[in-house]
Amino acid sequence: MDLIIFINTNLNCKLINTKFETDHLKIEITMKKLLKYLFLILLLTVSVIIANAQASYLKIEDYKVYYGSATRAPQDWMIIRQFENEGKTYFMLVNPQTLETKIDESNFYQVKKMTLDESRVYFKNTPYEKALNKAEQQSVSLQDAGIESGLPAETGISLTADLCPSHRPLDRKIFTDIFTEFQKVERPVPVALSITGIWMLQHPKDLEWLKQMQKDNEIYITWINHSYHHRVSSTLPLKENFLLEPGTNIYDEVLETEKAMLKNGMLPSVFFRFPGLVSDQQLVTTITNFGLIPIGTDAWLAKGQKPQAGSIVLIHGNGNEPVGVNDFIKLLQSKTQEIAKKQWLLYDLRESVDEEFDGK
Repeated sequence: MDLIIFINTNLNCKLINTKFETDHLKIEITMKKLLKYLFLILLLTVSVIIANAQASYLKIEDYKVYYGSATRAPQDWMIIRQFENEGKTYFMLVNPQTLETKIDESNFYQVKKMTLDESRVYFKNTPYEKALNKAEQQSVSLQDAGIESGLPAETGISLTADLCPSHRPLDRKIFTDIFTEFQKVERPVPVALSITGIWMLQHPKDLEWLKQMQKDNEIYITWINHSYHHRVSSTLPLKENFLLEPGTNIYDEVLETEKAMLKNGMLPSVFFRFPGLVSDQQLVTTITNFGLIPIGTDAWLAKGQKPQAGSIVLIHGNGNEPVGVNDFIKLLQSKTQEIAKKQWLLYDLRESVDEEFDGK
């Protein structure tokens, strides 16, 4: 009896061990398949990101303002544009937490179309919506409306360089000098360029040079919409000048610049800078209704304004403002030791504005 019990018990142990080994093998095979699947997804995602970063949309049709939410777990994006290109529908999307933008195919997302008001309520607690609200609150002044600074607790600045229409070439020394100063502590070096459609047309070689610096990981460019034509009159008063000039088609000034960026393989940001920093309350609201955050400055160097911690600094990189450029070069030279110790840095404009409103 005892022997029979022992044999049966041993048999049961063997059966249990065999079952355990079989289950373990199944789990191992499943895990391998899962890891292989995740690797393929990751590879595909990276490929899409690279493709989008380099993509030029040369056959854009039906480019328009479009509002809604686009969800692909775990992120909820805000849609601000829609367009067609070679038979596919694309969105321009904004990450409302980081202010990052991207272009992606619409069929990759669960989409909920909204009105402008609905979308702003939906995203009301995000840094993006808070930045839009702050810009609207600072819209009363005729000059320098919008966000003027960010990251006040940090030591450093956000550099913005305007590329208004000009017959002079790009002032390349700005970019080579910031790369030389920062390459050991901050690479790529973040810089925000306010670009006009006319400048892109007039300076294709300079534009390619900037894009190549970005491809070489020397600088990272946040492209700011600075209007298409940047019209200016030497005789009209400010209240009728720049984008306030009677007859200005603000729809074209905004959207045609974005289209020109996309055709040149550039990613439009969520920022807008008024030509001449001139606007009124109605114009500011019009720009925020495009889903764009007006960016001003508290340190226009050519006008003698001194940058503080967190300043959004303005210089002109189009060859028209050597005084401002020289002042910026002197500023860099004065900060050489602090830069080497990472005690004075250039900040990505998106992060600077995002962190200013995060948690408020």
